[in-house]
Amino acid sequence: MSIPKNLKHEYPGLGEWCILSAYRGSIAHGTYIPPKSPLSTDDKDAMAICVPPPQYYLGLKNYGSRGTIEIKLNDWDIVIYEIKKMINLLKQGNPNVLMMLWLEPNHYMYVSPAGQLLLSHRYVFNGKHVYRSFIGYAVAQSRKMEQFNKMGYMGEKRKKLVQQFGYDTKNASHLIRLLRMGIEFLNDGEMYVMRHDAPELIAIKQGEWSLDKVKQESEHLFKVAEQAYLQSKLPAKPDFEQVSQLCQDIIKTAWKERGYEL
Repeated sequence: MSIPKNLKHEYPGLGEWCILSAYRGSIAHGTYIPPKSPLSTDDKDAMAICVPPPQYYLGLKNYGSRGTIEIKLNDWDIVIYEIKKMINLLKQGNPNVLMMLWLEPNHYMYVSPAGQLLLSHRYVFNGKHVYRSFIGYAVAQSRKMEQFNKMGYMGEKRKKLVQQFGYDTKNASHLIRLLRMGIEFLNDGEMYVMRHDAPELIAIKQGEWSLDKVKQESEHLFKVAEQAYLQSKLPAKPDFEQVSQLCQDIIKTAWKERGYEL
């Protein structure tokens, strides 16, 4: 299972400009439920990082929409980030992109020397500031979990599951996972993307937890996360100059790989 070749030809960010691509979402977490299951609402999620040619940095060309291109094709859900956009999201502590640096080796589909440079320096993005990002995303999932009047982003299968269980079990699973991952990161400075609690998270997605149980567990985890933030030994936030230099080094490395004169 890899990104279709026709997409790599159509989108240079997945092909010649790509420095890193990998699975994300349920595949990366070990919580993927195959589509043959009546309780499955999972896509094949992937993320890529690219370094476009110099004219995108020295001229007026823009990459995608503010440095981002999103692709949905059949059961594939792919997002491509231009490197500067990616670095800024990493610096902000965005959970969805931080996970890209902490995957299992077999979940990376492509890693160039420039991509490896990013992975080798993942610790420069560590900081207590991630608390607000993880909590913000968790709160958003908690709200979506019960907003039955705003289901436009869902497929018919997911809508039926919401009606069956009385809440969005997929959002509930995301809620619990995000809080646990945030706590672990604040405590250890490491991100455990492949989940040791995957069977439990799958059980939540399949409606085996009541809404009351989800709320009770999340309320407990919000309190634990606050304590983890207060006690964390991580720096307050990443060092701007260090991150900026890393971004420059990655771009130069990618251009050198492709034979551009610097």
